Amino acid sequence: MRNRIVILTVVTAAVLCLSLALAQESRAAQFPEGWYPCSRCQNNADRDEAWAQNRIDEITDYDRRDLSGVWGHIGARDSMVPRPPFTEYGEELFEDTRGEEFTSDGFPIYGNGGSEKDLGLLACDPLGWPRLYNQNRGFEFVMLPDRVLQFFEYQHTWRTIYTDGRELPEEEPPVMNFNGWNVGHWEGDTFVVESAWFDDRSWILEVEVEDPRASGGGAPHTNNMRIVERWSRPTYGTLESQLTIYDPEVYTEPWVGQVFTTKLAPGAELWDQPCVPSEEDFFNENAYSAAGTSGSR
Repeated sequence: MRNRIVILTVVTAAVLCLSLALAQESRAAQFPEGWYPCSRCQNNADRDEAWAQNRIDEITDYDRRDLSGVWGHIGARDSMVPRPPFTEYGEELFEDTRGEEFTSDGFPIYGNGGSEKDLGLLACDPLGWPRLYNQNRGFEFVMLPDRVLQFFEYQHTWRTIYTDGRELPEEEPPVMNFNGWNVGHWEGDTFVVESAWFDDRSWILEVEVEDPRASGGGAPHTNNMRIVERWSRPTYGTLESQLTIYDPEVYTEPWVGQVFTTKLAPGAELWDQPCVPSEEDFFNENAYSAAGTSGSR
């Protein structure tokens, strides 16, 4: 499913990223000394060169409880496949995310039977967790004494994971967060994060189907969804993660994700890529409308 959120920002960044990725000399000319491109702006050759220059493979003496660094560039794709079966209620929620009218190339026309959830997304609603796990453009962990911050370039957002000993609220809190309420603790060298009380306007992730006209829709959840994450750093340059989702109102069994490996992105940093409603509106009016495909993506 293609996403046109902040499309002008993405296109502008993509043009710059292409020029940066094509020539080492051009990239050096674009950035002041000590500043670096975003991780998604690097091509594979750039990543290999940065890896070698920083001698990442040679680093063996490091703190396995320090997850600091910029990681990955495309998200944990396919880490939550396969999905467990829906309950009857879950099937109803899923059907509500599917579109009914389509463009000539087979993609759903939103606003004409399309998903209200992605209508919100197209209006710059947050992706939410754990969709940001699957769909991001690199993230950064920052370790603090009483919390861990996880920053995402996509939508220029973050979540706070408290490690000060507090517990998750047992009763429904006054607000639901798109990224949940998060606490973390260490089990050996594994950072375990427990999350609860999620805003149910988000999707867990996008669900692709063979026939695009079927409008795969998104995997839904309730406010009562709980998530347990396990993060570890088995080598200096790799991060392993696994998510387990508990939402018995929607899924007949816990949704256990695959162990996913994310590589460190040395020589890269996160850029500013917020969702900008005015740019979205400008693109809709001047690009999609002019092309005769307004309301589609």
